[in-house]
Amino acid sequence: MKRWIMLLPLALFLGVALFLYRGLYLDPAELPSALIDKPFPEFSLPAVQSDKLMTRADLLGKPALVNVWGTWCVACRAEHPVLNRLAQQGVVIYGVNYKDVNADALKWLKEFHDPYLLNIRDEDGSLGLNLGVYGAPETFLIDSKGIIRYKHVGVIDDTVWREQLASRYQALVDEAK
Repeated sequence: MKRWIMLLPLALFLGVALFLYRGLYLDPAELPSALIDKPFPEFSLPAVQSDKLMTRADLLGKPALVNVWGTWCVACRAEHPVLNRLAQQGVVIYGVNYKDVNADALKWLKEFHDPYLLNIRDEDGSLGLNLGVYGAPETFLIDSKGIIRYKHVGVIDDTVWREQLASRYQALVDEAK
């Protein structure tokens, strides 16, 4: 009986070590979201370009990408040209400027162009918290009724658009017709 008690800490350590080791091989881009098939969270926040208050109702009517970004985010800089190209092709993109200084966001949009049909200022991160955002960039695909249909964690590049998002977006556009 005493030998069993002596082996218990070792067994517990090995169990925890195995659990943590498995976590090393998880893909953060595949993090599940509890918000899939649920409405985009309610919010009342100012726009980046003005002090006009924006709400969830402003996102309704068309399927769209909702892109969480920040000027402090190095990966967002790499993603931005792709978003500009998609916007020029007619893809509806809304922005959530996450935990950022608004003056910096305005300068960024002037310098790198503005792909966002509307852009929400989330300086304190409250909307990001309600969305379960881990960082930036993260992008949500919403349908015309504001229901979250997909979440992508990380940079949207041409490959991600082509292989993961384009067909989903097009299906929502076709469904909304």
